[in-house]
Amino acid sequence: MLDKNIDLNGKRILITGAAGFIGSNLCKELFRSYEEVHIYGIDNMNDYYDPRIKNDRLREIYELVGDDATFDIVRGSIADKELVNSVFEEFKPEVVVNLAAQAGVRYSIENPDAYIESNIIGFYNILEACRHSYDAENTDDNYAGVQHLVYASSSSVYGSNKKIPYSVEDKVDNPVSLYAATKKSNELLAHSYSKLYGIPSTGLRFFTVYGPAGRPDMAYFGFTNKLVNGEKIKIFNYGNCKRDFTYVDDIVKGVVSVMQVAPFENENGVKYKVYNIGNNDPVNLLDFVDILQQELISAGVLPQDYDFDSHKELVPMQPGDVEITYADVSALWEDFGFKPSTPLREGLRSFAKWYKEYYC
Repeated sequence: MLDKNIDLNGKRILITGAAGFIGSNLCKELFRSYEEVHIYGIDNMNDYYDPRIKNDRLREIYELVGDDATFDIVRGSIADKELVNSVFEEFKPEVVVNLAAQAGVRYSIENPDAYIESNIIGFYNILEACRHSYDAENTDDNYAGVQHLVYASSSSVYGSNKKIPYSVEDKVDNPVSLYAATKKSNELLAHSYSKLYGIPSTGLRFFTVYGPAGRPDMAYFGFTNKLVNGEKIKIFNYGNCKRDFTYVDDIVKGVVSVMQVAPFENENGVKYKVYNIGNNDPVNLLDFVDILQQELISAGVLPQDYDFDSHKELVPMQPGDVEITYADVSALWEDFGFKPSTPLREGLRSFAKWYKEYYC
């Protein structure tokens, strides 16, 4: 295991996408587990999905923090360079976690501009701000610049790779969606900025994150909405897809572990690492929806006599999708002694109970 070289107690931490699914849960975990943490968030609060969920996530953070002025958030886009620079100049973050991004494989086919703006230009702005955090005019006795940049990548970068499970050592030169291409670009940009300017950076390839108060565009959430409304759900590739579903609490634990270990220079003189964070246990989509409907019935979201078979439709694969995602997390385990472990049924049970309380 690697030794921790960053003490998060008392740190100034910038989290982009702080009102997002992972970002909001990360904020809460940091406030619960560390003392005198000051978090500054950036989030554009767009309407890609229901902003009410984002506002409720922020409300939970403020309720947790209470009267302590340790959480601030600015509503804006990381594609706004002036905004990003002003946050860095005023807040002087010591650790940066970039989770802001336009997500979704299918939406990248419909609206590519959003992905270039947020995932390419936005990430470039973060890298530039990290770079200039080391400039003499921006540092003093109490601030030496960004100690660690942690950023979200995606399992989508593996594209059409045939070798499974996916290892961080695999080549990822075959993206099958614009979203995947932007995330691979993030890794390349982070590597070059680390080499040129010494920014310690770690990329995290997330595998199908799910849980309470998640993203409504994700399959488990969208399926639930449709089933509640009596609509049919479409199961792609005739159900012959597998996904490595990873519960959000496991993702957050992984992020927090990584935040505390800034990479040292490797043999190429680069302070750079990439890890998979996945459950290491892919589940067939037909099995997944079967477990989901059982838990929705158990939670009272669906009636006991719900005719599930009449509400599902097996359809061909969609453009941009892949047949399987499967994380090799051996590097994460070796370096941090951690790997996701929440069983799918347990995670979907938590989601179903939340959905019942929130919507029903």
